[in-house]
Amino acid sequence: MVVRSELLEKMGKVKDYLTSSDPMPLFLEADTCTLLKLFPDNCIDCVITSPPYWGHRAYANGGIGLEEKWEEYTRKLLGIFFEIKRILKPGGSFWLNIGDAYQNKSLIGIPWRIALEMTDNQGWILRNSVVWNKVKGAPDNAKDKLRNIYEPVFHFVKTDRYFYNVDAIRSKPRQAKVVNGSVVSATGVSGVRYRRKIELSTVLNDTERTNALKALDGILEEVRVGKISDFRMIIRGEQRTTHSDSVKVSGRARELAERGFYFLKYHPNGSKPSDVWDILPEDTQKRKLHFAPYPEDLCKIPILATCPQSGVVLDPFMGTGTTNLVACQLQRKSIGIDVSGEYITIARERCGLFS
Repeated sequence: MVVRSELLEKMGKVKDYLTSSDPMPLFLEADTCTLLKLFPDNCIDCVITSPPYWGHRAYANGGIGLEEKWEEYTRKLLGIFFEIKRILKPGGSFWLNIGDAYQNKSLIGIPWRIALEMTDNQGWILRNSVVWNKVKGAPDNAKDKLRNIYEPVFHFVKTDRYFYNVDAIRSKPRQAKVVNGSVVSATGVSGVRYRRKIELSTVLNDTERTNALKALDGILEEVRVGKISDFRMIIRGEQRTTHSDSVKVSGRARELAERGFYFLKYHPNGSKPSDVWDILPEDTQKRKLHFAPYPEDLCKIPILATCPQSGVVLDPFMGTGTTNLVACQLQRKSIGIDVSGEYITIARERCGLFS
């Protein structure tokens, strides 16, 4: 009865927080699965988490990851992810970082076993499988296998229409400029080389050459006015198509066959990140705080891209509160849940909550 009343009190705090304008994180000490069952449907915009890995280490207050068999571990996590899907808004995103483990010298494949179960039986849509390259990685004394220095970060959504602000995560592009009266793109493309290739082409006919030169002038004007930052021109007989030469499967191959050329245009706001992230595994070496804190940079792209400014981020395995700290830095509300009161105290201090 006492436990039940404590949970209801915590849920009262959650409901109040969801409707408040308080920008500071809300931290809750509780069993994640039990508490999530009390959350309202469709109330969270973005979930980012890294659950304790199976069989790797003991965390404060025990909790998930200590199961005797990995099958039990994945079953428990899938139960939690089922609840996450329920409480996530239709336009929400779930970012999951999870590591693998070995049993009898065989890599189990835990991350992909879970991901496929989520897509096949829970109805999730998997939008990206990001490779988190830890750059340096940890020492590995095994003499019969390679070092493991990457982990997956899965991006799941519950519907095919979801919030995604790609411009918020683009890298700042280099700027085009004018040199001796000629427009030069961000990477130094002036059009002179393309113009020469068009004029000397023996593959293009007269009409195609005229159209190609006119189109080149047009694309250089787009660079000059800032509509695009850069471009590449693919000309029949000079370069091959970027994906396939078959006009049946490639629109670019078809355009090359029909017009004699096409352009690859670079977005003026810069390029979007790839699905390989080179991020050092820890921001500090203060291991006394937590055995496996993940880095702040791992949270920035997910929050900027998939949580609206007025949205709420949830980390159901918050540890020392890295997700919540980054959410606070990016001016998003957030909720963190953990079974360890010690970690919650640390998280509160990191976010400037000392009371």
